[in-house]
Amino acid sequence: MTEKELTAQIVTYFEKNIFENHLLAVEKTHSKLKSYNINPIVVKYLSKVLENDYTPHGVAKALFYPRVLGTSINTSFGTRIQNMFVDLNIGEGSMIKGMDIEFIDKIDNRKKWCQLKSGPNTINHEDVAPLIKKFSTTINLARTNSALKGVNNTDFIVGVLYGEIEELSMHYKTIDKTHPVYIGKEFWYRITGFPNFYNGLVSELHKSINNLNSEDKFQNGCELLAEEIKNSNLFDFSGHNKHSKI
Repeated sequence: MTEKELTAQIVTYFEKNIFENHLLAVEKTHSKLKSYNINPIVVKYLSKVLENDYTPHGVAKALFYPRVLGTSINTSFGTRIQNMFVDLNIGEGSMIKGMDIEFIDKIDNRKKWCQLKSGPNTINHEDVAPLIKKFSTTINLARTNSALKGVNNTDFIVGVLYGEIEELSMHYKTIDKTHPVYIGKEFWYRITGFPNFYNGLVSELHKSINNLNSEDKFQNGCELLAEEIKNSNLFDFSGHNKHSKI
């Protein structure tokens, strides 16, 4: 498969499985009050700073936009990308616990077991030691399997989907001392075999995004949620002294 063909496949996958699904959920899921766990103090505060008042629209905005612009799309991105590598035969699902995918590294021609991460700041300090321990335990187990006896630390990697090497957090740099952390351009080179694949993919995805038509889905979703909030007995917008209501 050529670089252009693979790029087109990935762009189509993004469009159908990430962008379109997200836009669908904006109206079908995130517009429903039952999909939220509500902090009554925070939601009143956010409504006040957004609308300078405690209103159904203020509450809706406080709940809806952080969800659809943050949690929802980021969760979908991480899950779908892992599936994408397998669905498009770029990699294989890993049979080893804790690893997301397996693939033949196109630079050194060695098989790699990879844990995928989205970006250069997507782990915390407390994640580092458990991740290294998991890798070490996995490698020791793998070495008891005669088919895997040649594996070493550099065969178990972290693949960071986007970003530049200088953007990697200190947590990733700590992991990199034991197990390679490949980010952005280098990761995509190793998994596809095309040196400039990452930059080309980003460029084509930007073109795709520019052609998206959200059809006012965000506004409609927020309006639907506001109407449900307005009619819900959970809220009291006429007075703030009823303990049974928010």
